[in-house]
Amino acid sequence: MTYEPVRRRPGRRPRLTGRGRLVLMAGAVLVIAAAVLVPVLIDRGSEGPGPGRLVVPEGQRAAQVYASVDRALGLAAGTTREKAASVPLDLPPAARDNPEGYLFPATYPVNAESTPASLLSFMVNTANQRFGAHHISDGARLDDVSVYQTVTLASIVQAEAATASDMGKVSRVIHNRLARGMALQMDSTINYGLRRSTLDTTYQDTGIDSPYNTYERKGLPPTPIGNPGNEALNAAVRPTRGNWLYFVTVAPGDTRFTASYAEQRRNVAEFNANRRAASRTG
Repeated sequence: MTYEPVRRRPGRRPRLTGRGRLVLMAGAVLVIAAAVLVPVLIDRGSEGPGPGRLVVPEGQRAAQVYASVDRALGLAAGTTREKAASVPLDLPPAARDNPEGYLFPATYPVNAESTPASLLSFMVNTANQRFGAHHISDGARLDDVSVYQTVTLASIVQAEAATASDMGKVSRVIHNRLARGMALQMDSTINYGLRRSTLDTTYQDTGIDSPYNTYERKGLPPTPIGNPGNEALNAAVRPTRGNWLYFVTVAPGDTRFTASYAEQRRNVAEFNANRRAASRTG
């Protein structure tokens, strides 16, 4: 997820699946933390159109939610995306009519009267209720940021944390880097800016001209990069205590956080050794 420094090199490097992966190449450390896509779950009842439900998983992007609404309502692909531009949603001014981050992950009823407008409004209203909770608004105030910025931070936590138990630590890394004026250096934000989800990132990608390139630009990206759930939101306002600036998933279930770049390099070396061993065993 975090690295120091990068040397620009052509070409593409294979990455393992998962989040917070890191590759060490000739003294250059590059972290891979692409969000893992979660399948959309739609239950329309027994057969054909009728009463049912739409389940929006944590971390999905608005584009994915639009597509799932189209499928749930039996609409042509792209219908909900088009409608979203004209639906009056209760969004904060900072969102500039972009509902990313406010399509709250939950289960929504689908029936014969459901429309893209009604489902999107339901999601945004649910988000406003959750984000308006005292611990979220109070947490944002203590951090001297807006609730919208807190949602943005939570969306990165959602994308970067390998497990729910890691979310508080990932949040602390983000808070610590922001406090020190360090670039966040998150691949998940780059992938959002490129409108893709991949575990294969090039060195050229880290130099793209995009407000979502947190390798080149300091601070949070301009919008959320997905729709975070409750656990990520709680982690955003209540990060685990620690001085960590880096982390890497060395093996499944073994994500290591550190404030030491030297230790981070050792963890990366162990990750690469594990990767080579896995490759030899097929």
